[in-house]
Amino acid sequence: MPRKSRSAPICPEKKKKGEEEEEDLEVAAKHRKIDSTSSTSPLCFDSPSSLFQSLISPMTADEFFRDYWEKKPLLLQRSEPELSSYYQSLFQLSDLKQLCVQGLEYGRDLNVVRCVDGIKLVMNNEGRVKYTQLRKNFIQKKATIQFHQPQRFKDELWRIQERLECFFGSLVGSNVYITPEGSQGLPPHYDDVEVVFILQLEGQKHWRLYEPSVSLAREYGTEPEERIGKPTHDITLKAGDLLYFPRGTIHQADTPAGVEHSTHLSLSTYQIMSWGDFVLDVFPGLMLDSMRNDLSLRQGLPRNLLTSAHMGPDVKKQVCTILRSLAEQLEQDEQDLRSTEMKKDFISNRLPPYHLQEENLRPAGKLPTLEDSVCVRFREHIVLTVGPSPDNTDEAMKLAAFVLHSLGNKRETHMMGSQNLQEDEEDEDEEDEDEGKTVQGLDFPVSHLPALRQLLSGERLCVADLPLQQDADKLGLVLGLWTEGLLQVC
Repeated sequence: MPRKSRSAPICPEKKKKGEEEEEDLEVAAKHRKIDSTSSTSPLCFDSPSSLFQSLISPMTADEFFRDYWEKKPLLLQRSEPELSSYYQSLFQLSDLKQLCVQGLEYGRDLNVVRCVDGIKLVMNNEGRVKYTQLRKNFIQKKATIQFHQPQRFKDELWRIQERLECFFGSLVGSNVYITPEGSQGLPPHYDDVEVVFILQLEGQKHWRLYEPSVSLAREYGTEPEERIGKPTHDITLKAGDLLYFPRGTIHQADTPAGVEHSTHLSLSTYQIMSWGDFVLDVFPGLMLDSMRNDLSLRQGLPRNLLTSAHMGPDVKKQVCTILRSLAEQLEQDEQDLRSTEMKKDFISNRLPPYHLQEENLRPAGKLPTLEDSVCVRFREHIVLTVGPSPDNTDEAMKLAAFVLHSLGNKRETHMMGSQNLQEDEEDEDEEDEDEGKTVQGLDFPVSHLPALRQLLSGERLCVADLPLQQDADKLGLVLGLWTEGLLQVC
């Protein structure tokens, strides 16, 4: 039978400290969640692909990935009133007053910044965000408000980003930047994420893009004005416009004079999602598997190799021989590569399905039997991976097949990282911390892998036809998935 892993603990909101200012209290207590979802959306949510296609319309997805993705910027200027109105509904300056009542904190939920003489000044206060002080910094000090991960509060952004995470198979984060007239929030810089889209929600924003100093950068970095040369693109976005540029593109943006303020949303993805990152992820499993079958990999190192100041050409030659042998074995071996952490990180941190209700997490419909045909639910929120079995002993490492899912993930903590932990949890012991990182799902014997792959292919299958020898194994597999809410009789 499958083993059910423990889910990560939910971090409840911090308690309010002190009294709210009178202006904050004007907001009714019933507004605990912000949801300005448009009743009619110009976007198509029928599938992840249709959502992506509607975002970049009239360009096709094939054109985008062929000509622009990781290659060059794309500007789509669209003046349709319906689209502009929809963009504004995603987030606007007037939302901040209502949001401040919910216990926002400087640093965690937003930053107040301004670029002065090419340097970013952080103007955060301590602790809770008071709307009156935030507005004062915005108007009098010309500060930009950088709001972190607004999909935690705005349903329509949850809806968009959940579909995009399904489309890319990667985490999709967001930030909102609200900048007053004649001001700039950040100095010229480049990011380590693929800035999928800049959506102009309100007002106008003047953008200057420059040739990257590090193409497809893996780290965030700033560049002084005198080193970046002339802009390759000098454009002004208006409400409804969309801008894309690859990671590593140096950029800076300001709100022009005569424009009351600008609000734009940045959607970003593909952080630590390169081929190099993937090889780093699968290499440990590949090496461990090879060491079981290759005596030369189990032979001891030369004496005092680790204390030597210089490894020498013989060591480098031996490493090259090992890598070539691994490559040859990998080409001939039919066994899949094993992702060590990337799949787990994605599935444990991504958004849950949009508007998933508690009752959807329960087993669906009748109990499956051998005669029933079954199909998988929430396929886009499941990953299948292979790793060390939780039943391993000191004698030998055994492998197990893991079905991991994101149904119990919390939208309120999406992309917030360790900064979301409560202060009173900081003193918990290391064992409890490890338990908190456990992803949700089931583990099965590795012999169940072909049957799991068949089920997760999306086909409708008869339980009796699953590629397992024993009927008890077939029933155990489907009952485990059914109990987890991942499978139903269809």
